[in-house]
Amino acid sequence: MTLLSPEQVAAQKANVDAFFGVAGKIFEGFEKLAALNLQAVRATLAETQENMAKVSGTTEPPQWFALQAGFTAPFAEKSLSYSKQVFEIASSTQAEVTQLAQAHYERYNDRVQAFVEETAKHAPTGSEAAVAAWKSAIAATTTLYETLQKTGQQAVQFAESNLDVVTASASKAVQGNSEKAPVAAGAKR
Repeated sequence: MTLLSPEQVAAQKANVDAFFGVAGKIFEGFEKLAALNLQAVRATLAETQENMAKVSGTTEPPQWFALQAGFTAPFAEKSLSYSKQVFEIASSTQAEVTQLAQAHYERYNDRVQAFVEETAKHAPTGSEAAVAAWKSAIAATTTLYETLQKTGQQAVQFAESNLDVVTASASKAVQGNSEKAPVAAGAKR
């Protein structure tokens, strides 16, 4: 004798599958972020070693200032690139999780609608108003979910376009400063 009906077992299996699907996508996002961080640390260590070798070979203050100015621009550009890659990882992970959640929601919504339809067939006369209220509540919930999903997508797109604008303007500012810095550092005071 089983305690659960086949429909309940199927629903539980779908919920478990959805949970592990979402957990897997989130874990993949963390893996990508960890790989990016390891790559950034490795590159930073190598660059720092190279820069320390250059600095230790300088004997004149103007050379030292010119080297320091030359270190700033690449660091700023790499920081901007890193930030953009982190955002892309987070954005793609969020999109994949949203896609899985959307599929799960659609399955769940279909089951609820089928349940309401089946209940309506067997409902006693005079309960049409209650069935209509259920259907109206389901339709309102579906509309709310779709609106929230569209708003979330628009927010992500807005953030992405703002990040692109900030990255582009910061990159231009860094390039402008790096072109001016060696001239100023090399000038005698």
